[in-house]
Formats: sequence, C-alpha cells, structure tokens
Amino acid sequence: MTGIILLGVLVVIAVVLISMYNGLVQLRVRGDSAWSDIDVQLKRRHDLIPNLVETVKGYAIHEKGTLENIAKFRSQAMQATTPEGKAIAENQLSGALKSLFAVAENYPELKASEEFTQLQGSLSQTEETIQNARRYYNAVVRDLNTKIQSFPTNILAGMFGFRRRQFFEVEAADRELVAVKF
Repeated sequence: MTGIILLGVLVVIAVVLISMYNGLVQLRVRGDSAWSDIDVQLKRRHDLIPNLVETVKGYAIHEKGTLENIAKFRSQAMQATTPEGKAIAENQLSGALKSLFAVAENYPELKASEEFTQLQGSLSQTEETIQNARRYYNAVVRDLNTKIQSFPTNILAGMFGFRRRQFFEVEAADRELVAVKF
C-alpha cells in the first residue's frame, strides 16, 4: 500500500515538473515568435525609409544632415541583433524620422506630393504594427520573466538554462512629441 502511495506521489511530482517545463518552453517559443514578428515589421520599416529619403531629397535639397542621419541610424538598426541593441538603434532612427517629418513641414510642395503622402501613410501604418508587435512581445517576456523568477519554477528554469529576456522598450525621449516650428 505504501508503495502505491509513493508511486502516486512521484507521478504527481513528475506531472507538475513536466507541466512547469512545458510552460517555460511555450513562453520561450512565443517570445521567439513575437520577436520574429517585430523583426519582420522593422525590416518593412527599413525598406520604406530609402524611398522616403529619396522623395524628400528631391524637394529638400538643403537638409543633407537630416538625410545622412537617417541613413546612418537605419544602417545601425539593421545591424543590431539583440532586443536591447535594436531598441536603442530603433529609438535613434525614430528620432531621425521625426526630424525628417518636421523638416517636411517647411516644404509645402513636398507635403502635397502624392508619393510622399503614400510613403508617410505606409510608414505610419508600419509604426503602428511595430507598436502592437512590441506590446505583445513585451507581454510574453513579462510572463516568461515572471515564471523564471517564481518559485518553484525558478529552480527548474535554472536547471534547464532558461534566462530572463530583455524588454523591447521605447526611450522616454521617443515618447515626446516633436515640436514643429514654422
């Protein structure tokens, strides 16, 4: 009788351990998938930027520094590999794009350009999709990090090499609106 009870307890413990492990794996896979979604949207954003720059270049000849910054920050963003590195690079790129749109305010013929308007709309839609993907990724990372740090899952996570992940965060400066002056 004692053997049956002991076997039952061992089976329950095994089921709990398997369940905790599978929960960690599920969150890790969801995190990888969410990061992939962000990466796809960032690539789309990076592909739109050269077209936008070329359109602006035709109208805003005197804004060479702004256009060079965009090219530099786009290159850095494309080369970043970690969520933390991507976040820093993308925040710099976002700031440069805000400067570009602020510059565009000084060129009425550019703002009236159909190509510029379409590119601006596509970029705006992409930015919104990136924000949604970022929110989802951060939610998954929050859940994974919470599970990794919670007892008793933290013991299992440590044994199997599960590590906390970095959030994909927006810098405080990126949350502020750009002041457009005429």
